[in-house]
Amino acid sequence: MKWRLGVVGSPIEHSLSPALHEAGLRLAGLKGSSSLVELGEQDAKKLGKWMGKNYDALSVTMPLKRAALAYCAELDDVASRIGAVNSLRWHDGRIEGANTDGAGFLQALFATFGVSADNLHAVVLGSGGAARAIVDALVAHGVSSVAVHARSTDQVDQLSAAYPNVFGHMLVYRPVDLIVNTIPEPARGAESAVIQGVTPETVAVDVTYSPVMSAWREMYRAAGCRTQNGLGMLAYQAAGQMSWWFGVEVDGAELLKVIS
Repeated sequence: MKWRLGVVGSPIEHSLSPALHEAGLRLAGLKGSSSLVELGEQDAKKLGKWMGKNYDALSVTMPLKRAALAYCAELDDVASRIGAVNSLRWHDGRIEGANTDGAGFLQALFATFGVSADNLHAVVLGSGGAARAIVDALVAHGVSSVAVHARSTDQVDQLSAAYPNVFGHMLVYRPVDLIVNTIPEPARGAESAVIQGVTPETVAVDVTYSPVMSAWREMYRAAGCRTQNGLGMLAYQAAGQMSWWFGVEVDGAELLKVIS
């Protein structure tokens, strides 16, 4: 079989996913290729027509992670809980969806810093698909608390209602072990100061990777925090989705070497 892969979303021209997919194919000993697929939310119905006919599997990015749900005959547990998919595959004549973003984030966090979610006090900035996936993964892996800060109070309320240890406000007198910025870089306001509770022991992760060192990440690095951009999460979530697509384990650490 020659796999027909792609990454779908908008804007998509700077995505590194095709390089990751083709590296994953090589690691798995498989043949195929991957391409960029520019597709806006208004044309999401094309997913239902393309899968199986033009593509065997797709990586899904903004703004299609919610819209793609409508075309899935089956979802994995994470995608069902958070209402967003980042991976589609054509299997047994139907479209199946999964979400590997949260697991990829935690795997990258552990690989870089040796830090697991267990008993952490975390702060997540933003409430979109990436934020929901990360919050869900943190809770599933034993986080003590997550404070979510976002413009959309409705989405923050939904997250705090879904998990008993997720809050729409900071918890007083608790140091921040982990802070994650999921807000798209163009949508961010001017950075002024690190949030209360951050110490030199805090890990600060910016899920964007363009620029490599964002103003937000630089601010936390200057405060003495250990920091990371989104390349690790990108590589490890891609490894997860390709392992699901191919039925062959793909190594995230090896994929990260391709884009680092």
